[in-house]
Amino acid sequence: MNLKRTFGAILTILGIIGLIYTAVSFVQHSGDTRTVIVLGVLGVIFFFTGISLVRTTKDES
Repeated sequence: MNLKRTFGAILTILGIIGLIYTAVSFVQHSGDTRTVIVLGVLGVIFFFTGISLVRTTKDES
């Protein structure tokens, strides 16, 4: 089991959840603008960090 790939997958899933939550908050106009922006930025950071970890980690048997 490759720990970096697992952690990358978890970060990717957290990023997707953060982006979906941001989109729903933006559409429903619920929450403070600053909170929505911070959640969106964190979602993007988590998403791209997770994708980068999954792509750059080599499979070792």
